[in-house]
Amino acid sequence: MIVPTTELAELLQGYRRFREHGWKPERERWATLRESQSPRVMVIACSDSRVDPSQIFDVNPGEIFVVRNVAALVPPFETAPGHHGVSAALEFAVQVLKVREIVVMGHGMCGGCKVALTQELRGSEPGKGGFIADWIELLDEARDPIAKEFGTEGREAERAMEQAAVKVSLENLRTFACVREKEKRHDLTLRGAFFAISDGVLHLLDERSGKFSPA
Repeated sequence: MIVPTTELAELLQGYRRFREHGWKPERERWATLRESQSPRVMVIACSDSRVDPSQIFDVNPGEIFVVRNVAALVPPFETAPGHHGVSAALEFAVQVLKVREIVVMGHGMCGGCKVALTQELRGSEPGKGGFIADWIELLDEARDPIAKEFGTEGREAERAMEQAAVKVSLENLRTFACVREKEKRHDLTLRGAFFAISDGVLHLLDERSGKFSPA
């Protein structure tokens, strides 16, 4: 017999609400999704529990293909041996699902961006912060001018780092040939976004000016 923890019990309560109010009334939708999925948008977001893309964009299952990781980062294209989870998801979204838009969504109070700024985990062993440190090294180049202008602490510096991370991921997306080619043919649009937890406002990036403005 499974003895549920408090955490599992809460999850199961939510599951039962979903079965009653989400699954049963929408059986036709679930039957369609059982056969295939055809989302037109891929969202790359942070794993932070406070920024759920499905909730922010108020979408139904099957409408967006979501990848979440620390700081919503996309590594550049590379063929070195290893496990390339983000690259695999990107390849699937672009080549198989043929999404029309990719949205990279950063957010306020991002712990990964904060650590990238302070570099407090640098030199840590894997399992003790080392995996995080290695991952957010993707932001090292973008960090330097921010640290020089704003320092490494405080919301002004953190927000600059959070928004710079979105630009880094967009730049790295374009190192993938399949992305570049589809963007050039206007079959794919790349978009930068930033969700401010403090006020609940979504900002969109104008890549020409480099500035984020409320949507």
